[in-house]
Amino acid sequence: MPALVNFGGDDDFYYGSSFYTNFTDLGRLCSISSQVDVYYPPRKRARVIAPFIFQETVFEQKKQPSIDVLPDECLFEIFKRLPGGRERSSCACVSKHWLMLLISIRKGEYESSKAVKENSDSVSDDAEMISSDEDEGYLTRCLEGKKVTDMRLAAVAVGTSGHGGLGKLSIRGSSSSRGVTNFGLSAIARGCPSLKTLSLWNLPRVGDEGLSEIAKECHLLEKLDLCQCPSVSNKGLISIAENCPNLTSLSIESCPKIGNEGLLAIGNICSKLQSISIKDCPLVGDHGVSSLLLSTSAVLSKVKFQGLNITDFSLAVIGQYGKLVTNLMLSGLQNVSEKGFWVMGNAQGLQKLVSLTITSCRGVTDLSLEAMGKGCTNLKQMYLRKCCFISDDGLVAFAKSTGSLECLQLEECNRVTQSGILGVLSDCLLKSLTIVKCMGIKDISLEAPLSSCDSLKSLSVRNCPGFGTASLAILGKLCPQLQHLDLSGLCGITDVGLLPLLESCEAGLVKVNLSGCIKLTDEVVLALTRLHGGTLELLNLDGCRRITDVSLVAIADNCVFLSDLDVSRSAITDSGVAALSYAEQLNLQVLSFLGCSGVSNKSLPFLKKLGKTLLGLNLQLCNSISVRTIELLVETLWRCDILF
Repeated sequence: MPALVNFGGDDDFYYGSSFYTNFTDLGRLCSISSQVDVYYPPRKRARVIAPFIFQETVFEQKKQPSIDVLPDECLFEIFKRLPGGRERSSCACVSKHWLMLLISIRKGEYESSKAVKENSDSVSDDAEMISSDEDEGYLTRCLEGKKVTDMRLAAVAVGTSGHGGLGKLSIRGSSSSRGVTNFGLSAIARGCPSLKTLSLWNLPRVGDEGLSEIAKECHLLEKLDLCQCPSVSNKGLISIAENCPNLTSLSIESCPKIGNEGLLAIGNICSKLQSISIKDCPLVGDHGVSSLLLSTSAVLSKVKFQGLNITDFSLAVIGQYGKLVTNLMLSGLQNVSEKGFWVMGNAQGLQKLVSLTITSCRGVTDLSLEAMGKGCTNLKQMYLRKCCFISDDGLVAFAKSTGSLECLQLEECNRVTQSGILGVLSDCLLKSLTIVKCMGIKDISLEAPLSSCDSLKSLSVRNCPGFGTASLAILGKLCPQLQHLDLSGLCGITDVGLLPLLESCEAGLVKVNLSGCIKLTDEVVLALTRLHGGTLELLNLDGCRRITDVSLVAIADNCVFLSDLDVSRSAITDSGVAALSYAEQLNLQVLSFLGCSGVSNKSLPFLKKLGKTLLGLNLQLCNSISVRTIELLVETLWRCDILF
């Protein structure tokens, strides 16, 4: 056999008797002697010395490796007897034909798998060792873009079997005609029975057939994520429910053929389901959602519903039977009215709810918000986005009714004003407050005394144009224990408004983000470093155009623990960079000079010195730095990720 496999071609010698045992073939070759000169050495093959090319119909003795002429049935039996995954991977590299044969063999059909199963009692240790090597599912693969094809999935299925087994697979495809089909998913199913997590995104050619193959072969599946899979219907989801009893997490997004029937099967069969997320599935309604919640109420802890055609009935079921739900997210529920949210709160079933996020739901009003506060007694995190009917009264009533709230985030809630924010700070023990794009907040001064909120550690006010100097002064008096301060995008604040807040922070600021505050000057940075230089770890001054080298000198002199500094689009120059490099106590890890035209090639030695501790350096749009300087930095600072 080795001689046949290694047979090379025309230049090999043939030892023994005549090459042609059939005299008819010999005569056929001799019949062309009138056209060419042929020499027959006694111990060699015939060699043609004339410039003539034999046609295949004439010279039929062209030799091929003998294993290729075996029928697929024989190769199938040979491959079934390969001892392990490494040998299968080697065979898969020979040709596409062999790869196709290998992926047609299920894991249990290999003789090695059968031997392990038969001898598991007598040699349990060896069996466990073999099983752990190939079936535990240690490996993770993520395939993205147009390069994701059936052939690549087939190669993954064969290649991972001998290196710990595939446990997690993420496929993010495209609309390409060469994308993944049911064939590729079936290859994964047959070759990777250890699969526990599967994520399928944007795969229009994958349907119920491929998902059913996964269900039949991958019984250990625990997490399934389907996004933009228009060909997957209830049939595929039912197959998952019937064959994957260990399913704990299910996420479905933009799958127009999945509806109530599939969710009903999941709820009735998958008794271990802990997390469910459904988004933009038009066929999902009250029947599917309520059945799912009723069947899994004993274990379900995370619920996320977005853009569904559900009504008040579904929210009533959530409020009544979500006894173990800790995280709830509701978004874009246009058919849910004020009554639905009010009933959900008053049902008193969400006693273990810790985090609640509501986005773009017109049913959230002052009345329903107060009811949710009373019904969710252990709520710690509340996120309200684009809830246009919430006012100061509802927000303050909610804060009073829930006694455990620690984190509050308001985004685009335009009826909320400064009075509502101050009322919340006075009535509950918040640790974190975030306000984003709330246009109703205006800069007004209040004369009435307010109690301080010593519990607040983090304050973030972003892109609120009405938030100015007076508001900052009030917050400075109310929140003396601030450690994290984010005022990004507040174009109206000045040094006069920010300085009192900096002076009132007794605990010491750790992270400060002032990006986009275009009116701030070096005076603020001088005060910040003088008062909080011993605790400051992050400082973002991106877009503060009045910040100069004076600020960098103050940072170099006073900051001890600063590791992240961003002075992009400011007025700093090479002198400021030099000052930073001379600071012996500084251990900067991330430094950004994006768009700083004052930084030039002269900063090269200073950047090299700073680079001893840097892990990230941003020099994009620094037009005064040459390409040669960048190349020297890349060569010298090999540990640092440089953007240019």
